[in-house]
Amino acid sequence: MRQVFTLWPTDSANLAGQGLDSAGMPLWSRRSGQVMRPVRWTRADGFMIAIVTALVAALALIVPVDLVSTIAALALAILAIGLAVAGLLHHRRTVTALHLRLEENRRWNETIFNRTGIALWREDWSVARDEVLRLLQDGVRDMQGYFAAHPDELRALRKAVIIKDVNSFALLRAGATDKTELTGSLDRILPDTDQTFVQWLVAFARGDSVYRSETHLTDANGNAVDTLFTAGLPTDMRGFEDILVSDLDITEYKATQERLAKAELDVARAARVTTMGALSASIAHEVNSPLAAIISNAEASMRWIRRERPDVEEAAVALRNVVDAASRAKAVVERTRAFLSNSPGTMERHDVARLIQEAILLIERELRASGVSIHIDATPGLPPVMADAVNIQQVIVNLALNAAQAMRDLDGPRDVKIAAWLDEGRVQVSVRDHGHGIDKETQKSIFDPFFSTKPGGMGMRLAICRTCIASHGGRLWVNSRPGDGAIFRFDLQTAPDPDEDHTLV
Repeated sequence: MRQVFTLWPTDSANLAGQGLDSAGMPLWSRRSGQVMRPVRWTRADGFMIAIVTALVAALALIVPVDLVSTIAALALAILAIGLAVAGLLHHRRTVTALHLRLEENRRWNETIFNRTGIALWREDWSVARDEVLRLLQDGVRDMQGYFAAHPDELRALRKAVIIKDVNSFALLRAGATDKTELTGSLDRILPDTDQTFVQWLVAFARGDSVYRSETHLTDANGNAVDTLFTAGLPTDMRGFEDILVSDLDITEYKATQERLAKAELDVARAARVTTMGALSASIAHEVNSPLAAIISNAEASMRWIRRERPDVEEAAVALRNVVDAASRAKAVVERTRAFLSNSPGTMERHDVARLIQEAILLIERELRASGVSIHIDATPGLPPVMADAVNIQQVIVNLALNAAQAMRDLDGPRDVKIAAWLDEGRVQVSVRDHGHGIDKETQKSIFDPFFSTKPGGMGMRLAICRTCIASHGGRLWVNSRPGDGAIFRFDLQTAPDPDEDHTLV
């Protein structure tokens, strides 16, 4: 089923003034942000002050010695007072107009924040901004890879992000009664199983203009709620102190999507059962004939040998017929095995990092239920590989679920690191857990069919994985020491350059 949302934001064009500079630094790092400008005198203010000053000075120079000078001084005084009063009235009207505009803007902002019908969060990411900037200045460009290797630093940053305010719809959606239940550290509502926090840091480092991603929150009752986050990202340093984030509750949508996917799976399973029934009948029919021939010829040869005078030539003919019938039965089995073998389907060029992300998205709920945090470290610029996407994702899903199960008894963080890198012309992928590890004796048989260390396990998951990788011309192996977790690795061949001529001569 097509996924409408994704855990990872897609690359998109930046707005004007955002992105990276020639040195690879985000443009926001070069701007401090707007500050309140001091009030400046206008020309009208200077002109009014000059007139009043001139009138007062003229009034001071007049010495009233007669009636005319007295009237002149009085007139100048009245004019000066009138101009001053006019100036005060003009100032009062201006200030009143500004207050009205300020109140209108305040009410409009309040309307937008509290009455939009969507949950809004005001958050302070300044600590995360400073850390991203420090890493960039130290030469770190792969934020996802860095924090995959330092998960504790990522957790510390998540605690340092502060929720400053939320609107009424955020309270309603989270089942909270007061803002104090949601404000404070982001770590209170964003669980450790979240896969997207590091993507915020990646977006900051790239100078992205918009962030949009799916994640899950913990509501006031401790329940996980699926949500779609969107935010316009800052254009300067100061903007990180007040990021407005919106979130849309998609829990019901995800539940409906899951039910539809399950229905599709049930239909596919029914189709497979029907196909296997027809295939089983066909195999039984194909194998039954040579088996019947084997039985009849074997019985005939026994009768020729048990005669008073054994007829060796006839017995030999019957035994040759047995061999021929057995060969036909073997051929039927081999054809069936080839038909059912897990050979790759459509081999196409694929980005390994994208295959990993999509595979984790398929089992995000299972990983969340197990309390597992996935950390992906894919070397930037990896060449594409030639692979069948379904088969490779099946391998990643199985290895990730195995890693989660290996840590089900652990207390504290349960980190699974999935890495991809280029090694001697081949792309290698590893899945590492921090469980109890695998002893050497178990490692010898762990890829054998029907071998399992789990109660009730069928022991086919790793066998299927090795078959999938082998069909791609790669290897799957494990390195582990008891008490130090396990690392499963496989390699894939890189895709040839589509512009090169690969015609055989």
